[in-house]
Order: sequence, then C-alpha cells, then structure tokens
Amino acid sequence: MKATHPYDVLEVLHDHDYLKKPLTGREQLQATQMELDFLEEISKELKSEQFFLQRFQGEPEMIMFYSGFKDYNTLKAFNLALQPTAETIGRWSHVLNLNNTEENAMNAGFDVQHLCLLDQLFLFLCSVRWGFVPVDMSERFHVSQAIVRATCITWCQYLFFMLGTLPIWPSRQAVDELMPLFFRTTFPKTRVVLDLTRIHIQTAACTGNSSDYRGTTTLKSLVGISPSGAVSFVSNVFTASLSDKGIIKEYGIMNLLEPGDEVMASKSLDIKDLLDAIGVNLVIPTFLRPKGQLDVDDVTHTQDVVHLRIHMERAIRRTKEYHIFDDAVPSGLCGSVNQLWTVCALLTNFQVPLL
Repeated sequence: MKATHPYDVLEVLHDHDYLKKPLTGREQLQATQMELDFLEEISKELKSEQFFLQRFQGEPEMIMFYSGFKDYNTLKAFNLALQPTAETIGRWSHVLNLNNTEENAMNAGFDVQHLCLLDQLFLFLCSVRWGFVPVDMSERFHVSQAIVRATCITWCQYLFFMLGTLPIWPSRQAVDELMPLFFRTTFPKTRVVLDLTRIHIQTAACTGNSSDYRGTTTLKSLVGISPSGAVSFVSNVFTASLSDKGIIKEYGIMNLLEPGDEVMASKSLDIKDLLDAIGVNLVIPTFLRPKGQLDVDDVTHTQDVVHLRIHMERAIRRTKEYHIFDDAVPSGLCGSVNQLWTVCALLTNFQVPLL
C-alpha cells in the first residue's frame, strides 16, 4: 500500500478553511510524527525494490544463485579479506593513464554513488555469474550503464591482482593429505588433472591470429584441478593458432611438476613425451588395441580413469557456470578477457567444496 503523505491528511482536515489557525504544539508534534512515519514507509518501499546485496541477506539460496557464494556472511568475509577501499580500488581507466603526479593519485580512487564496495562486488559477481548485460544491471542497481561497465572492469582487474597473488599450487604433501579415497585407491600419485578449455569472444574489437567462427574468436586456456577438486593452475588465454603442446610447454606448469608425479588428462592432450622427459607419468584412458579390443586390465584402468574424469569434469564445469562464457564474451571486455577468465576460475575455490 502506498504511503499517504501527512500534508495530504492536513489538507483534508482543513478543506475550504481559508482562515487556518496556527497549529498548536500538540498538532505540530503529531504532524512531525506523521512525517517521520511517512518517510520510513517510503524508505521501506524503496529498499524492497532495490537489488542490493542486503536485500538477500537472509536468503542464502539467492546469494548462491546470483554470486556463487553460499551465503551473505561468506561473501562479506571474502570482501573483508580483500580489504578493498575506494582508495585501493583504482578506476581502471584512471589506472591506465596514471603517472606519479599527486593530482592523478588523488583522482584514481574508484567510488560509485549509491553503491558501497560490497554492492560493487555483488554487481560484478552477478554480471559474470549470469552474463547480465549492462542495460539489465543498470536497471537492477539504479546506476548508469557506464557505471556498470566501469564497475565490472575495475573489479575484474582488482580481483585479478588480489587473487592472482594467492599460492594455489599445492605441495605434494598437501595433495596427499587432501586426496579423496577413490583417488588414493586407484591413482595415488596424481598431482593434477589438466584440461584445455576453449572460450569465445566477439570479434568486433579483437584482432589476432586466432580462429574465427561465426563472428567469434576462439581462445584456449590450460586449467589444472587438484584431486580434491580445487583449481590449482590456470594459464593465460592463448589464440587457437598456438598448439596444445606449445601452451603446456611454454606456460610453466612443467616447472611445477616433480619426478614421480602423475598427470591425468584426456586422450586429446597428447603430452606423454613432454612428461616422460621430466619423469612424470601421463594417465589417460587406454587406446583400443589393433583388433579393437581391450583386455580386462585395460577395461578396469579405463573405467577408473573415466570415473575420476567425471568427478574432475564437475570441477572444471564450475568455471563454465559463470555464464558470461556461455556464448561469446562481449567485445567490450576483450581487453580484459584474460583477467576475467582467471578471476572466474579462481572464484570457484571459494564455493562449497565438491567433496
């Protein structure tokens, strides 16, 4: 029910009274109280229409739906751990042009009217989680589309810097301690499961020696998942013209592996020669023998690998659950696609554990 302004009530009380007497002290107090009640009712109505995070504070399923975090307290704790402030989060357009002058340093802070830092983070998470376009987010958060774009790019860069400094590659001891039972009983030496993931971006603002397909550019990224299901490695994105072996050889994961480790991968990722050279075993489903048959041991081995790959596919799929990658990343985010992919991959480590 829409609130009725107290002045409207007073006008009714004094209808056609052209010689209004001054209000008594009691009447003035009553009118003031009615004004406060009216403003409180209006405030409640406005809050009920806002899409800000506080609206969902008591609805963990909605927090999970929109952000990927299990509840309000977890998301708030994540925000506090980052220690973001309007001074430390520089507006990306300003950061790009930043020099050492005091004036530019003072103007580099990123502050959005009507949006606190926690709501800025929520806006970014909603945008990447569900691929909401700027016009949609503009209506939801009551800010301009320009602010939506600036907020998304700025938080993408900030989270890339903050999360990118976290040591996500676990030691051999840590892998062993967290290894699930079904890994320990089948492939106990597994260090990482590797997957080459392809993403697409709109080609309007992008150039490069990458494959073009139906107006999009294909990029590839190497993602590593530990046996426990956490993302333990994520590479930059590369153009499709670079071979799979080239990505694995050049990006640095070979330097992280140790002799005696096992790497699980799909049959399409033929890197056995690279791993053999450093004393690491490649675990893949067994190829068919020349007669098209597998012996009992091969069948058992393949079934074990497939079973574990299904588990790992769930972990890899978590990154793809950020629906901004569903079709093609908008060309406006082309310059930040590497950071965007990395951030979304690392954010999965803050979700509810797979096991």
